[in-house]
Amino acid sequence: MDDIVLRAMMKWPNVPAVYGWLRLDRRGRWLIRMPDRPGPPAAPDGVPRFERVVNPAMIEFIGRNYQHDAEGRYFFQNGPQRVFVALEYTPWIWHLDADGMKLVAHTGAQPGAPREAYVDEQGGLILVCEQGVGAVLDRDLAALAEGFRDQTGNALDLEALIGSVHEGRMVRMRIAGSEVTVGAIRSDELAARFGYVPHPRPPEGQPDC
Repeated sequence: MDDIVLRAMMKWPNVPAVYGWLRLDRRGRWLIRMPDRPGPPAAPDGVPRFERVVNPAMIEFIGRNYQHDAEGRYFFQNGPQRVFVALEYTPWIWHLDADGMKLVAHTGAQPGAPREAYVDEQGGLILVCEQGVGAVLDRDLAALAEGFRDQTGNALDLEALIGSVHEGRMVRMRIAGSEVTVGAIRSDELAARFGYVPHPRPPEGQPDC
């Protein structure tokens, strides 16, 4: 966490947290809620409008100050104010570095070697690393497929991997210097299994934003 953020927290320790303003999508992109404007709502059903954060300095600032509390709620510490993050899928999104050898988090952090691996019902690859649980960016799945092997050591492509895992056959995966067994998991099981809150909500009586 940035020193300037830590100093702000000490100076103003009781700033109320906010909810419903920041999201993390399935591709590791931050989306921020746009302020309401006079006139008709941004969408016909009145759903708040979100836009991608594209400023590189802001993306890096959010990433450096991205944390979670004891309840499994992820947040961005914006100076003295905690901004809780709604998660489209997992709290971390992994991708391969420029050399295709190491995993990198959407924040730029180094997650460490995978400890567990899973495939969900849509063919998404989930890796549990020291940093936490995260989904692999879909564009990197083909490159990672080179490390998939069945119980006899034969290579598996993505389609064969998905079929084998969900049929209960043994699949091993080598990635970032580690070898792990790949299991099956449903996407709606992830949050409870790994203890994170996809959509943090404010205390009763406090507005959602």
